[in-house]
Amino acid sequence: MPLNEVPETTVCPKRDEIVVTGNVKIVPFNFNSTNATHLAYGVAANVLAALLYGSNFVPVKRIEMGDGNIAAVTIVKAIGLSVGSVIWSSSCLLIGWASTRFGWFGSPQEVPRPMLNYCGAGLCLLSGLIFFFVKTDVKLHLSSESIPLLLDRRSNSCSYGQSSSEFWMDAIGPKTRRFIGCLLAVVSGTLSGFSFAPILYIKSHSSSPDSIFYGASDYDLDYVYAQCCGIFIASTVYLAIYCAAMNNRPRVYSRAILPGLFSGLMWTLATYCWFLANNYLSAVITFPIVSAGYGLVAALWGTLVFREIKGLVNCLIFTLAFCVVLAGCLLTILSKL
Repeated sequence: MPLNEVPETTVCPKRDEIVVTGNVKIVPFNFNSTNATHLAYGVAANVLAALLYGSNFVPVKRIEMGDGNIAAVTIVKAIGLSVGSVIWSSSCLLIGWASTRFGWFGSPQEVPRPMLNYCGAGLCLLSGLIFFFVKTDVKLHLSSESIPLLLDRRSNSCSYGQSSSEFWMDAIGPKTRRFIGCLLAVVSGTLSGFSFAPILYIKSHSSSPDSIFYGASDYDLDYVYAQCCGIFIASTVYLAIYCAAMNNRPRVYSRAILPGLFSGLMWTLATYCWFLANNYLSAVITFPIVSAGYGLVAALWGTLVFREIKGLVNCLIFTLAFCVVLAGCLLTILSKL
């Protein structure tokens, strides 16, 4: 073979290739171009999602929310915004990361450096376990409002008597209250971690001709509307069941309406940012960062603003968990490089 000829089969699997007139022109891989841009966009979207998720309960923190939405209000009242959000996010992290990494509901997602990804997810989960040992000082009564929107017409007074602001949790002891709050946070976080399962399953079967999802979109943002509609419909069903169980006397306060809408808006924007981050990175990368990140943001709100964590020992434990979660997020980002 003449020395000046280049075989057409010359390839380099770890570099970009451009075929020109039968020959292969090898272009060295340049991380500082498209990949770096996608990484920057993905990390920025992750940060915004963590900030919004971690702050979406702040508008309603000091407002009497009544019975709230299923478990969220109970968790915040039982163990506080800081510890409740961290335990919730840790459970979400474990389920979401494992389901994407090992492909429980679709194809497993690979990363260039799997050991860093394992270590990063493990540290993020460890930070949540450390928060179990943080004791919180939570005030159950946070608002002076005591009259719900709907009154009992038969007695022309609120259906809950003179102490309508009294919550069912007030009647139980602090240890039982903490146990219930932690248990609900774990269950809620686990269910949140499974929320991406249908999307992952559809995307993993979109290229299979034998699947009913053949030809489905592979663009993550196309599923945001469906996700939000599912949340809205489910919440409507829950509200209808609750009103029926309460004999059409729901515990709803007027001051909670606007902050509640603002809280929901923050959640929606956070979800959009999370899906955007999945598009630039992957769910196996974003789950540890977003889940641990919003738990950390909520913990900072609860500690620095609402003074839920007091005492030197509790502050030291919180600082340790803070350092662990930062290390875990950093390792998770590095596993993508």
